[in-house]
Amino acid sequence: MRSIRAAATGAVVMSLALAATACGGGTDSGDGAGGSSKTLTYWASNQGASVAVDKQVLQPELDKFEQQSGIKVKVEVVPWSDLLNRILTATTSGQGPDVLNIGNTWSASLQATGALLPWDAKNFGKIGGRDRFVDPALGSTGAEGKDPAAVPLYSMSYALYYNKQIFADAGIDGPPATWDELVADGAKIRAKGKSVLGAEGSNLSENIHHVFVFAKQHDADFFSADGKPDFTSPKVVDAVKQYVDLMAKDKVIPPGNAEYAQNQSVSDFAKGKQAMLLWQSAAANLKSQGMKDDAYGVAPVPVQKGAPGQGAQVNSMAAGINIAVFKDSHNLDGATEFVKFMTSDAEQKILNKAYSSIPPVKAAQADPAFDGPSTAVLKDTLAKSAAALPQVATESQFETAVGTAVKDLFADAAAGRAVTTASVKAKLEKAQQQMPAA
Repeated sequence: MRSIRAAATGAVVMSLALAATACGGGTDSGDGAGGSSKTLTYWASNQGASVAVDKQVLQPELDKFEQQSGIKVKVEVVPWSDLLNRILTATTSGQGPDVLNIGNTWSASLQATGALLPWDAKNFGKIGGRDRFVDPALGSTGAEGKDPAAVPLYSMSYALYYNKQIFADAGIDGPPATWDELVADGAKIRAKGKSVLGAEGSNLSENIHHVFVFAKQHDADFFSADGKPDFTSPKVVDAVKQYVDLMAKDKVIPPGNAEYAQNQSVSDFAKGKQAMLLWQSAAANLKSQGMKDDAYGVAPVPVQKGAPGQGAQVNSMAAGINIAVFKDSHNLDGATEFVKFMTSDAEQKILNKAYSSIPPVKAAQADPAFDGPSTAVLKDTLAKSAAALPQVATESQFETAVGTAVKDLFADAAAGRAVTTASVKAKLEKAQQQMPAA
């Protein structure tokens, strides 16, 4: 999912995740679930460089849907920093939209509220069938063994973006393939007076995405096979420490990035202030900030050794946005028709091109437009070396607890306080204590 969001507080998520209450939308002439309201409300996530950009992208498509169906869609683009809390509040208040975007990492947590329409075979049949979607995207739609709580809309993965001129000035021939190479390149880049690698150290979700990948590369998981938190195993501790050490020991992430949380690292990269950026589908964002396409290269995220793949060679979480329907919408038929429209082959090409993301719909993904330099690496990563974050009901609390622990460790590093194995383990122990009892 997009990295500018911040997870809701654990207490809010925990309490609301226990509720399974209705949320009615479609306020104009609504006449019950499956009714004939001619208006739908839609909460769209902020995918572009700004809310205004999203409205420019979405409104022509919503107008097209109204022309085809006679149903008007009232859209609100919700910033990621607010989206999860607003969704959770809607599950208990009954005041929410008919259709909404969710970060795919939230699927299982929101599924546990019981508020979202399950996408069983019958409902998938109404939008063309489950087989239209690629398997990696379907893997982040809810808990294993249950009908998905949402439908894939945009797929993304992380890549390493690097400034070609800064690399050339430092005498570096190409992007690093391993973390050791990245650290070594960093010394050459710092010698030329440039920052090396951007990070959003105060963004809880960004922290989770990266330490999840480092854990995979250390052959570790944050949850046991039966879904219980396991944050303090030696390999998990080592993985978290390696990520924070990019600032604390290796000096490739600038100390000031410990306070970044709202795309500042993307802006720094776009302005030529830093050499590298780890980000999801950044091309559209960089272009909107004036960076030329030929000014940067795109490469796979580094691994410990060898080449990206599965298991310990995972180099991205399977990022993306899903589209969901509140099951007590006043117009389930219209909401389902809108999901069908948004996931149609034609709309998938339009929307994913606009956001430089990858269509999770097979036919759209096969379009040559998604084989260009800015998307080929993302597409290959999703197919070969990305893994879904844990699809467990407590995923939201996990993001808050562990994401905060990493944030605090970055703050220690920025302040010059030692980041040791013991201090990492202590913060992860505290995070584990904040998780709800099984």
